[in-house]
Amino acid sequence: MTRSYFGTDGIRGRANTVITPELALKVGQAAGLTFRRGDYRNRVVIGKDTRLSGYMIENALVAGFTSVGMDVLLLGPMPTPAVAMLTRSMRCDLGVMISASHNPYEDNGIKLFGPDAYKLSDEVEGEIESLIGADLRLRLTSPERMGRARRIEGAHARYIEFAKRTLSQNGGAPEKALSLDGLRIVVDCANGAGYRVAPDALWELGAEVIAIGVEPDGFNINRDVGSTAPAALIAKVHETRADIGIALDGDADRVIVVDEKGNVVDGDQLMAAIATLWKEDGRLSRPGIVATVMSNLGLERYLAGIGVELARTSVGDRYVLERMRNEGYNLGGEQSGHVIMADYGTTGDGLIAALQLLAVVRRRNRPVSEVCHLFQPLPQVLRNVRFAKGAPPDEVISPVVERGRERLGKGGRLLVRPSGTEPVIRVMGEGDDGALVHAVVDDIVEELSKAVA
Repeated sequence: MTRSYFGTDGIRGRANTVITPELALKVGQAAGLTFRRGDYRNRVVIGKDTRLSGYMIENALVAGFTSVGMDVLLLGPMPTPAVAMLTRSMRCDLGVMISASHNPYEDNGIKLFGPDAYKLSDEVEGEIESLIGADLRLRLTSPERMGRARRIEGAHARYIEFAKRTLSQNGGAPEKALSLDGLRIVVDCANGAGYRVAPDALWELGAEVIAIGVEPDGFNINRDVGSTAPAALIAKVHETRADIGIALDGDADRVIVVDEKGNVVDGDQLMAAIATLWKEDGRLSRPGIVATVMSNLGLERYLAGIGVELARTSVGDRYVLERMRNEGYNLGGEQSGHVIMADYGTTGDGLIAALQLLAVVRRRNRPVSEVCHLFQPLPQVLRNVRFAKGAPPDEVISPVVERGRERLGKGGRLLVRPSGTEPVIRVMGEGDDGALVHAVVDDIVEELSKAVA
């Protein structure tokens, strides 16, 4: 079926234009009806990031859920992975995160988690879509069975303790967790959902914490801070002579790192460092990890050299997680910083990924610049071709791509795909010969630009 609302990561768009109170109300009703079970009091937990529009969307969702008989537990600003964790921990029937992740404040979105804390399948999203477009007036609950809404106290502390337990030795109590004493850490919370929990968790584990991006005002989420704008973090690491910088995105489900020299460490290098230690300790559930087609060929070659397979998926953390679940991997992620560790969570978690990396740093007892640069990335070029009237057909794209692959040969990779979020064709090339990669990508962009002119 054609999907009108759900994209690759929930429903997302400009606040009060695409993501309106009317739509949020309908999503609450439709999702509530889909997950309402039996006669007992069904519960939904709702978290959000720090966007101004979050208040509007939260209230509309509450109206939708309560109108179909679901009780609502409101968390306030909370990371996406925390919402997923609390959905299962608090035995809720549904979890909701109000966020547009790394997008600017003008956008917002609605992400849904089932009672197992996983994002919904395409089939379930399809059921909800069909209800969003239906007349639900006859399916609303009777006045005496309407739901209640209340704010939850202590949710931040619950998530912090959960995060700290991921560093506990042999699954022990939090007080036995690996200490970060002596580490000076700059953490950039993007003025987003992690602005309270991330600095507190790092401090409680013993680190000296310098926090930036922790003054949200409804408008400044992701603005010149966070994982997509690392310049502020780099400057603060230099200024404070920190051992490491950690940058989350707006909903704290992704992370990038800056080493003590100010070099950015992406998701590929993070996965390499964690996978190496986990292999040594026998913690990989199978000898491999999952990443997308965008991960650098250098990562694939490095992992092969230590006996670890790299299984690739389409772009999107949901596809990474799907393959992990289907084939039994417990580590995967994206170059952009979504790192999923199935032993600890059901979605990407920027804070927990950072903690696992800090565990590697502690174990190696070496600077972050050495721990987090295990391979030299191959030259990678990414260009976009924007179109207005529709993407060119496969019979136009395929010959262009085939010629490019022949030119790169076995020493490179080429990926040409329409974006799932905007009207562009993404062209990515990588290989040992940087000049050749640039030439091949430039030629493809030129040919595709002519085709869409």
